[in-house]
Amino acid sequence: MKPLLEVCVVSVESAKTAEAVEAQRVELCDNLWEGGTTPSIGMISNVRKAIDIGIYVLIRPRGGDFIYSDAEFDVMKDDIIAAKKAGADGIVSGVLYPDGTVDVDRTSELVELAKPLPFTFHRAFDCVNDPVKGLNDVISTGASRVLTSGLASKAVDGIDTLANLQDTYGHEIEILVGGGITSENIAQIASETNCREFHLTGKKWQKSSIQYLPAVKMNGLQELPENDYLAASEEELKKVRLILDTL
Repeated sequence: MKPLLEVCVVSVESAKTAEAVEAQRVELCDNLWEGGTTPSIGMISNVRKAIDIGIYVLIRPRGGDFIYSDAEFDVMKDDIIAAKKAGADGIVSGVLYPDGTVDVDRTSELVELAKPLPFTFHRAFDCVNDPVKGLNDVISTGASRVLTSGLASKAVDGIDTLANLQDTYGHEIEILVGGGITSENIAQIASETNCREFHLTGKKWQKSSIQYLPAVKMNGLQELPENDYLAASEEELKKVRLILDTL
């Protein structure tokens, strides 16, 4: 069975691109520059209409840390219910304690609410203080997989940890590798970790079609382009798919 490619997307168009390059699944979210937040119900339902491959929906009420108030946790639970109704095939989420350990009780509640859909514990895992204890905690919640870069900013820098987690726990939980994966490093990551599932955006800046440039600035993040937006690069994703198919 060929390695699984999951593409992180924020639009219907990017979801179609992922399907066109034969990705097996998308993770649907919003606000990539914040590490991803929960997409709208309209986005979920329209992506569901547009593609036939799997759609895993990110449940994250805001950017920042993964420690949530009671009000935020209620939002997450309602979002899981709504995402299931809108056609999600899986849920991506997770909760931490302030000390860098997995909030097993709250995450277990989300896993239970997501059933019968599979549950991915997202890259909150890369913020735990101990990857071995952290992964055992994730396993205890009933999650199907964990998305991780091996506790590094980029997966290529976390290869040793990823390889250890895959070797030790790969029979208990799926290790989905993500974090800075490109066509330049995926072969190395795959061969040195023995993991079989990979997550990336393959993103590029899509130039705006705007003709009139107003003086007003809407973007509060000065380092980001004002009118351009992120989209999946079909060229990059094709390269990644080809590399994975030759492994």
